[in-house]
Amino acid sequence: MKKLYKEDIIDLLYGCAVLGTGGGGSLTEGLAMMKEDFEQGRSLQLVSLDEIPDDAIVASPYGCGAPSASSNPEDRFQGLPRVKGSPAVLAFQSLEEFLGEKIFAVSSTELGGMNTAEALHVACLLHLPLADGDPAGRSVPELIHSTFYLKGVPITPLAAATNFGDIIILKDVVDDFRAESLVRAMACVSGDEISVCDHPMRGKDYAASVIPGAISYAWEIGKIGRKALENGLDVAESIAKSMDGCLLFRGIVADLPWECRDGFDYGEIFLDGIKEYSSEKYRITFKNENIASYRNGKIDVTVPDLICMVDNEGQPMTTPDFSVGNEMNVFALPAPEIWTTEKGLSIFGPRYFGIDTDYIPFYERKR
Repeated sequence: MKKLYKEDIIDLLYGCAVLGTGGGGSLTEGLAMMKEDFEQGRSLQLVSLDEIPDDAIVASPYGCGAPSASSNPEDRFQGLPRVKGSPAVLAFQSLEEFLGEKIFAVSSTELGGMNTAEALHVACLLHLPLADGDPAGRSVPELIHSTFYLKGVPITPLAAATNFGDIIILKDVVDDFRAESLVRAMACVSGDEISVCDHPMRGKDYAASVIPGAISYAWEIGKIGRKALENGLDVAESIAKSMDGCLLFRGIVADLPWECRDGFDYGEIFLDGIKEYSSEKYRITFKNENIASYRNGKIDVTVPDLICMVDNEGQPMTTPDFSVGNEMNVFALPAPEIWTTEKGLSIFGPRYFGIDTDYIPFYERKR
């Protein structure tokens, strides 16, 4: 068991924001969520998978929707009450009450600046350990994009809580696709944002169905980024070099057309090259997270590989929270191995998102 303090948590969330590939919520919002924990001097206990008892329960609290659209709430929400604190805590405690059993440890559901912070805040506030595993190893757009789904672990029962205090328990669903539709629909009528706690399972099942060491992996990326900034080094190059990645592009954002539709942010990022890429163009398509990138009109990198972005100051960039004229440094990191399997690619490869190409790892493509 490891105890993480403020600087460790900041490093961890920085790494999660990098692995968010444009999604997973902003680092700024994640740190703001943790402010109370920092002020109260709360620490975080990180437990390895073999430290979780086989019969203990682990569950995953997180946020779902397209939060960027919620900054201008519609008039129909103006008269509704607001939950004090995090709705993720409310969802977590509601699931625990439904189960009639205490949850032993908290799991992240994806790695992102805000969504992982939801799990960290629940763990710190309720004095529970955080499991050193994750069912995505990055940020992902849909509930089915989970190693839990690949391993056949039920998503239910699940609890959902809105910012207005509504609590919903889904005792059972047809499948994870149906769960995605139901939760996304609830988010759409709740300001495009809802908190969920799902996949309650025994420790032995959790250990067999997640990417082990995923939290430590993100933490290491955060430490690399911080040390690069402290020493005046290039953050994108430092992370890519240390984590078997590859620098893809440096450019200025020329255009950023996007829309919020059906609970997702869809759009494209157009970049004009600078420095060693000054004669080139780059384009990234996203569905909450970066899905594919194109160099001079030709496919370059696709999911499940990670298309990561930091600005000229080395800070992770989340879509669509940047503007035309901003500098962007793009680099790739390798996908967790499970996503590169036939079953993994069937739900998280380029063809799943309508891109007519087979997955080719970025390190095998010629540039």
